[in-house]
Amino acid sequence: MNEWESSAQVSALVPRPERSAVAVAPPGDGDGHWAGAPSAVAHDGAVYLAYRLRRPLDAGRGYAVVVARSADGERFAPLLTVRKEELGCESLERPALVRTPDGRWRLYLSAATPGTKHWRVEVTEAADPAAFDVRDRRVTLPGDDKTGVKDPVIVRHGGRWHLWASAHPLADPAEADQMVTEYATSADGLDWTWHGTALGRRPGAWDARGVRVSAVEFTGDGVIAAYDGRARAAENYEERTGFAAGSDPAALTALGDGPWAESAHRGRGLRYLDVVDLGDGRRRLYYEATRPDGAHELRTELR
Repeated sequence: MNEWESSAQVSALVPRPERSAVAVAPPGDGDGHWAGAPSAVAHDGAVYLAYRLRRPLDAGRGYAVVVARSADGERFAPLLTVRKEELGCESLERPALVRTPDGRWRLYLSAATPGTKHWRVEVTEAADPAAFDVRDRRVTLPGDDKTGVKDPVIVRHGGRWHLWASAHPLADPAEADQMVTEYATSADGLDWTWHGTALGRRPGAWDARGVRVSAVEFTGDGVIAAYDGRARAAENYEERTGFAAGSDPAALTALGDGPWAESAHRGRGLRYLDVVDLGDGRRRLYYEATRPDGAHELRTELR
């Protein structure tokens, strides 16, 4: 075990589902009904949360992103709902909710291009998280003919915007579920410069099929990242949580030989971990976890 794996910094971020509570229930029971893919921001004594709602493939897939507010970080009241039809997309995936240095808010939306395996990320901005209007939006991560891009993790640090996003190959539709995490930077959070693969797949390991960074914290020594991983295509939708670290945000190394956290139920999925600093020495963890009936719920822990 190296110094990162044994550090209190990593241990403090590992989910413990037995200590968690349900923050958002899925929209239905059973396989394919999900509430999750959270992105949280603490501001002015409240927690603001953007999350995705999904139904089974033949019933709408990722049909909405909800922005909600909570006074206690656990019980949320919806502020607005963005539906996939508003973006002209086939499905919505993980959003990113961000507060800008000048006090405005941005909502980054992962959108599936109809009839393809391609994904793109669009962004809209507002003075208040209840005021987003996706009629006023722009594409910020277009992907291309070879790669779909989605699930951005966005952090401002050192006067720059940092982004880690899931990248999927499109040459063979049967292989499009594979994923690595690419890293980019920006001066304004809108136009990005890519710097290559920050975290790649490990052949023969539990994360051989795909890795997707879900949360990043800068430390005095570099960065610590949570990520979703899976070994096979059959584990799609049931990724488990791992951790990676590095002195450079563009080059992360996976820690350990197996997942650090998983659900106790069905496919053992525990994914899309996000961590929000409450500003008083405490943190809240948010993540998507599989229930006994196969549905996914959004859970939270106070640390």
